[in-house]
Amino acid sequence: MGAFMLEHAIADYHALLEDEGVARATWEALTEGQRERQLFFGARPLATVMRPRFLTRQQYELLQRGVELVVAALQRLGDTLLADVTLRSRIALTPQEEALLARDPGYPQHSAHSRMDTFLTLDGASLQFVEYNGESPAAIAYEDVLSELFSSLPAMQQFARRYTVTPLPARHRLLAVLLDAWNQFGGSGSPRIAILDWSGLPTHSEFVLFQRYFRDHGIEAAICTPDDLAYRDGRLVATRFETADPTAASEFPIDLVYKRVLTSELLVRYGDAALDHPLMRAYADGAICMVNSFRAKLLHKKAIFALLTDDALHDLFTPDERAAIAAHVPWTRMVRPGSTTYQGAPIDLVAFARAERERLVIKPNDEYGGKGVIIGWETPPDEWDRALGDALRSPSIVQERVTIAYEEYPAMVDGTVQIGRRLVDSDPFVFGGDVHGCLCRLSTVTLLNVTAGGGSTTPVFLVERGAAP
Repeated sequence: MGAFMLEHAIADYHALLEDEGVARATWEALTEGQRERQLFFGARPLATVMRPRFLTRQQYELLQRGVELVVAALQRLGDTLLADVTLRSRIALTPQEEALLARDPGYPQHSAHSRMDTFLTLDGASLQFVEYNGESPAAIAYEDVLSELFSSLPAMQQFARRYTVTPLPARHRLLAVLLDAWNQFGGSGSPRIAILDWSGLPTHSEFVLFQRYFRDHGIEAAICTPDDLAYRDGRLVATRFETADPTAASEFPIDLVYKRVLTSELLVRYGDAALDHPLMRAYADGAICMVNSFRAKLLHKKAIFALLTDDALHDLFTPDERAAIAAHVPWTRMVRPGSTTYQGAPIDLVAFARAERERLVIKPNDEYGGKGVIIGWETPPDEWDRALGDALRSPSIVQERVTIAYEEYPAMVDGTVQIGRRLVDSDPFVFGGDVHGCLCRLSTVTLLNVTAGGGSTTPVFLVERGAAP
């Protein structure tokens, strides 16, 4: 199915919503289904649109091929960074982050599971990457359960009579990655898993979904925070915790940490004492398996794209990887005084960044949720100059503008269906080196991030002409 056929499929889906009864029943089922399944980001329902993202098999294969090649290049780059302290200085790790690299996590991947945030246009002509979430990618369970809900919606049920729609589940791959890491670590039997992050987060409902999924697969898991941990006699335990089933136990012994908390937040919260925190001590002693490990920081820094696109480092990569980087990774540099290259020609970086505001963005080296992102073409020149000055003082990158993807999506507004243009990103999940499943986020503003507010997610389905036999 090419771009024309995909557009036709989308139009056919939207036509189903012209029937007021179908539209109302679909909206009510979506609203109630999210409430029943706890599909919320904080107090906001995850999906505020009535259509999933449709991809052709050809588009999905393009995503898989491009992402898998770049992730293979990233893994090799991570190996090089680990061995080369001079090169490592270019991604601006803090001294504490450097200290945490020393411990071998017990398995080879720097990022055992990750997510590439991309823009894939409707016609499949442009696929460009904007960020690599190599540390703590969210939304795997959200997207799986949202897919199950969308499959049951009245409009989708009717649509499936004319088209074959295939969901892209990923929870099983996350569990497999955790268990593979556990086995490589030297663990035996089923590990007791701690799902670790701060309390009161908008993603807590996803932790509950994972906890139930693990339990359904015979694995005990507790949700807890870093403040709830103690390390005694070579054993990490949670002294306060949330389990799927009631328990009278006063402690939860931990074998494997499914680490959702960000390393940078741990280090800021505990300051000078961070390396003496029970989690850090247990990790340093090899008393726990942790996924992702602290070595994920090597790849999670946004400056990693500056190394991928540095002409001087291209020999690290295979010809296929170099071609994928050239096709999909935008030119990126750390904001630092001095000369660099752009399209093979020498430039003064700061002068270039000041002059080319209309096609650049500035991003903090280690933030998430769209925090601190400055979009050049939406920023007055004087504000851009101030942002460049700030970026010179705090580790930041400057990145070339990419082609943004747009699609039409239907939503229920004041009781009627309205179809509006949304920015669409395609964020494939990566397990080991393989792509399985995809997050899709929608927005009406350029800063496309659900954390930043005003956005929606929607599940991703492959679509092919003809109903399933």
